[in-house]
Amino acid sequence: MPGINIGLDIGTSSVVFYVQDKGVVLSEPTVTANYTSSGKMISTGTKAYKMIGRTSENYTVKRPVSDGIVTDFTAMQNIIRYHLQKICGNRIFKPHLIINMPIGITNLEKRALLDLATSSGAASACLIEEPIAAALGAGIDYKKPRGTMVVNIGAGTTDIAVLTMGNLSVCSTIKTAGNALDSAICRYLRHERDLVIGEITAEDIKKKIGCSYMRDAEIAIQVKGKSYLSSLPTLFEITSTEIFLSIREQLEVIANSVHDIISETPPELLCDITESGIVLTGGTAKLPGLDKLIQRKTHIKTRVAPDPEFCVAKGLGVAVSHPEYLQKNGYIFKSKGDLYGYGSIAIASEQGLN
Repeated sequence: MPGINIGLDIGTSSVVFYVQDKGVVLSEPTVTANYTSSGKMISTGTKAYKMIGRTSENYTVKRPVSDGIVTDFTAMQNIIRYHLQKICGNRIFKPHLIINMPIGITNLEKRALLDLATSSGAASACLIEEPIAAALGAGIDYKKPRGTMVVNIGAGTTDIAVLTMGNLSVCSTIKTAGNALDSAICRYLRHERDLVIGEITAEDIKKKIGCSYMRDAEIAIQVKGKSYLSSLPTLFEITSTEIFLSIREQLEVIANSVHDIISETPPELLCDITESGIVLTGGTAKLPGLDKLIQRKTHIKTRVAPDPEFCVAKGLGVAVSHPEYLQKNGYIFKSKGDLYGYGSIAIASEQGLN
């Protein structure tokens, strides 16, 4: 198929583009800023992200993806179209996209994702399950009949999956992930200290002093917020111990969910996982000590993949570079004509990928 091949990781907090033979070329927040009256997009990515909580009634900031699902088709379409134009420029041939999809979505939701890609400027698109892409990006060999467990902890959801030969065996998705930790920090400050902060500030606190255990040497940072009682601005100090106490319930939910999937795993695959260990991917996997927490809960060695926030995008790149994998597992590239019944389906095994 003529045209470049691009892996597109549509995440709750960010979109990542992987171009075949070039690697990750773009990673931007999944946010748009629009005129309230017309709905026209004025910015996206980092510029729009910085506008969260700072706009007047004339502007609206949108997050078109919630809990891993695209909830605002038009806003997401504008984001993809904008970034594809930056990547592809004025190329004659349109690109071909391979996109991650959540576990367990319906055929209607799959069709909507494909329609989103083709209406945003792609010649054709293919969908692959997110934990499979994460596993491929973490370097897991999809050719061997060997069980592997991947826990992809993003912003909106945590995908827990046992894979063998590049296919899902046992899997589950929970809506406890990075955003839930941010919300827990906000709730803690509101209820325990009568302080109000925004989601950007909460995320910044989590990245700076967040942890999955009680630190031996406590650290603290100063944060700007608002007093709930006086409604006046205030500068306060918060410690790593407070952050741990505020998010430990959500961390336990993640660890317990991993334990539940292990209990459902067939014994042969579980023996393989005991040897190979559990692999953590996704941006939230970088939270210090999260691998040790899951290891204590499961008694299985756990490690964080290199560049965990880019594992899904890299895995999409691996898939698009290996048409034999797509052929074997029935992943199909569809054009807009295929979706609406006036074209032919382009199958990777028959036509190959550039």
